Amino acid sequence: MKNITVIGSGTMGNGIAHVFAQRGYEVSLVDLKEDYLQKALVTISKNMDRQVSKGLISEIEKEASLSRIKTFTDLNAGVQSADLVVEAATENMAIKLDLFRQLDELTPSSAILATNTSSISITKIAAATNRPGQVIGMHFMNPVPVMKLVEVIRGYATSDEVTKTIMDLSKDLGKVPVEVNDYPGFVANRILMPMINEAIYSLYEGVAGVEEIDTVMKLGMAHPMGPLQLADFIGLDVCLSILRVLHDGFGNPKYAPCPLLINMVEAGFKGVKTGEGFYKYTPGSKDLVVSPRFVKK
Repeated sequence: MKNITVIGSGTMGNGIAHVFAQRGYEVSLVDLKEDYLQKALVTISKNMDRQVSKGLISEIEKEASLSRIKTFTDLNAGVQSADLVVEAATENMAIKLDLFRQLDELTPSSAILATNTSSISITKIAAATNRPGQVIGMHFMNPVPVMKLVEVIRGYATSDEVTKTIMDLSKDLGKVPVEVNDYPGFVANRILMPMINEAIYSLYEGVAGVEEIDTVMKLGMAHPMGPLQLADFIGLDVCLSILRVLHDGFGNPKYAPCPLLINMVEAGFKGVKTGEGFYKYTPGSKDLVVSPRFVKK
C-alpha cells in the first residue's frame, strides 16, 4: 500500500493523515470545503512542530511529511488511485452509508475501504458496497499522533486477508492494533461510554460534584483524566450518539443516556468544541474551571 485517502479533515481525519504521511505514505485528504482542508494543514504543521521541539522528528522530516499530503474537495479526484480509504467523516449512519456507496463506485476494485467509526456497525456499512469483504473498521484514538491503539473491527464478511493487511499496516504506523468483532460500541466504547454515562448520572442525582467525581476516578482509579472532563474532550454530542447506538443495538436499558447529557447536547453545551460542557474552556488557558452551571451556590 502506497496511496492512502482520508475522508474528513477534522480532528480525527487530520490526525490520521498526519501519521500516514509521517510514515512515508502518499496521502490524499478530502473534505467538502477548501477552508476545512487549509485549517487541517495548519493543525498538522503545528502538531509536527511540537514533535520537532521534543526531538521526535527533524525539521527536514516534518517538511517531507507535509509534502506527501495533497488536498481535494472533489471526492472522485481524491480516491482514484487509493489503495486504502480511511473514512473519518461525521459519526452519522446516513452520511457514512452514502459515502461508502460512492467510494464503492469511485475507487479501484482492489482498494480496501476502512471507517474510523467509533460505534457504527461495520457490517451495515459494508452492506452498502459490492465489496463487503474489503470493508473494515480502523478506529484510531484521539489524539491520533500520540495514542498507540487502533481498534481493528471485522465486519461479518470482512476477509482474513484484509484483516491481516490492516493489522500489519497499523503496526507499520507505529500503532498497536487490537482485533475485535463487530458488535455495538466494539470494545473501547462499549466499556468507556457506560462509565461516562454513570459519572453523568452521579452528577445528575446529586451524588457528588464535577470535580469530586473526576478526582475520585483520577486518584482512586489512576485515570489520567476524569470521566466528565474526558466526555467534554470527546464531545458530549459524540458521547450521546454512541450511547444511542449501544441502547438501540442491545435494547438494554443500562445503556440509556442520562437525561442531563441529552439536555446539555440539545442546549448546545457539547464540551471543548463549544467552549463549555461540564467545564468551561477559555482559548489560550489551560486552567480547568468547572462550568458555573455546576458550581454550588
